[in-house]
Amino acid sequence: MGPTMLKKVVDVDHALSLISDGSTVVISGFNVALTPEYLIIKLYEHYERFGRPRELLIIGDALPAVPNRGLDVVARRLYECRDGKFLRGVLIPYPGFSPWLQKLIAEELVAYYAWPLGIVSWWLREVACGRPGVITKVGLGTFLDPRARGGCMNELARRRGECSVRLVDIDGDEYLLYRAPKPNVGFIRGTTADELGNLSLEWEAALGTTLNIAQAVKARPNPGIVIAQVLRLARAYGIRARDVHVPCPLIDYVVLAPREYHWQVSSCEYDPRLSGELVPPKESVKPLELTYEKVIARRVLMELVGLAKALGRPIIVNLGVGIPAMVASVASEEGVQDLIHPTIESGPWGGTMLLHTDFGASIAPYAIIPMPDQFANYEGGVIDCASLGFMQVDREGNVNPSFIPGVVTGPGGFPVIAYGSPRIYFAGSFTAGRRVIRVDGSSRRLVIERDGDIVKFVNRLYEIVYNAKLGLIRGQEVKYITERCVFRLSSDGLVLEEVAPGVDLERDVISRMEFKPVLGRVREMDERLFAEGAMGLLDEVKELLGSPTPPAG
Repeated sequence: MGPTMLKKVVDVDHALSLISDGSTVVISGFNVALTPEYLIIKLYEHYERFGRPRELLIIGDALPAVPNRGLDVVARRLYECRDGKFLRGVLIPYPGFSPWLQKLIAEELVAYYAWPLGIVSWWLREVACGRPGVITKVGLGTFLDPRARGGCMNELARRRGECSVRLVDIDGDEYLLYRAPKPNVGFIRGTTADELGNLSLEWEAALGTTLNIAQAVKARPNPGIVIAQVLRLARAYGIRARDVHVPCPLIDYVVLAPREYHWQVSSCEYDPRLSGELVPPKESVKPLELTYEKVIARRVLMELVGLAKALGRPIIVNLGVGIPAMVASVASEEGVQDLIHPTIESGPWGGTMLLHTDFGASIAPYAIIPMPDQFANYEGGVIDCASLGFMQVDREGNVNPSFIPGVVTGPGGFPVIAYGSPRIYFAGSFTAGRRVIRVDGSSRRLVIERDGDIVKFVNRLYEIVYNAKLGLIRGQEVKYITERCVFRLSSDGLVLEEVAPGVDLERDVISRMEFKPVLGRVREMDERLFAEGAMGLLDEVKELLGSPTPPAG
């Protein structure tokens, strides 16, 4: 093999030494999945030694970090030494799993631009095509609208304005145009590279926006440098053509990473079930403990089963992080998992979703597609419904899922999903703060021993991330599901429809809100939600499932 075939496989310092000051660096990574952690850490170590590259703008298609991993490690070092020279800004959809990056943002040590996951992934495709940016209705009437924040989340970002959201008119209709500097450096990750630089992702838990990052960097004008982190090398043309995810001409350098910098997810170095290489036999599912969170997940599942019955077929859903992600486990307990095709923003379809900092991966998915294609399903309303979390809801039904003063979590995939889904089941606890709420399975009721001191149903949101008025115009069906009550969105605002057994309507619901909801025909929530054992949902949908297997567990 001649040296020309091997020149792309280089020492990490050699590759990083080619990055210029002032570069715009786009980095793949959905928490730990697809995060080129070795390149990130070594980039900052290179800066510490040589004082360059500096004044970087970092763009992430999601977040290349979790606590004490990836970009969070770099952010901690920057915060501790109060260094404002390495980064000039970040465009990151979800800093929520990086506590040190949040500190940098909150204390104005770095400019922070917050765009949704789907917008960033589509923006990379648009840049690759040589277009000016993403034109979409996503973000109208929210914090992304330039008549509000325009996605600039601290004063430094507002002053510099490198990443912008503009209002544009097309045939008398309002759209938003998202623009940012074209990236000239790309950090991506794969499992295997051959000697020419062809890249495969066979051990990765997702595909993300890997190919589009390389295309965006290589697009004209001013094609840049793409560096790929891998675990292993193959001989030239040693990867089957159908398995090559990024062709070699789009990659300039390949760097071999130690295994400790190349985990599939934050809690697991490697599990073939996460990459779809192994589909395990069906096993008994251990039921989740009967908590108020499970009650909420069960109530969402009832909506999903009812929708499948109404449509006469299995449904496609998105389940967001937090309580909504529990719905897939509850569906398995009930034996109705084959009625629901769960999807995750990062690209997996089916399987059992992982939670917390492992979110973005699924055990035994039946399909994994690129992230921009997944978000096309969301923005275009290809999915049947979504269940998303909430932090605040106002009297009009607007939702803030993640923004509070002093905490910079970002929008994640929420704005695109909430915009496009024809049906939304917002799911979350009724109050927040320290609370003691339990489920009495024997009497089938909710017991509120100590309520949370933070009101979530408020007169004014800190930030609007879902605009209910525009949702009604688009014909969306929306419910707000908590452990103690259920609301429906109407043109008059929130209509209270259900209250849990054991809950006093005035004391536990209305007095714990900053506004009074519309009182419809308030009925009691289904008592099966508060009982041990399966709810019997399988019996309601046997005709849709053919000859289903009994519920596991």
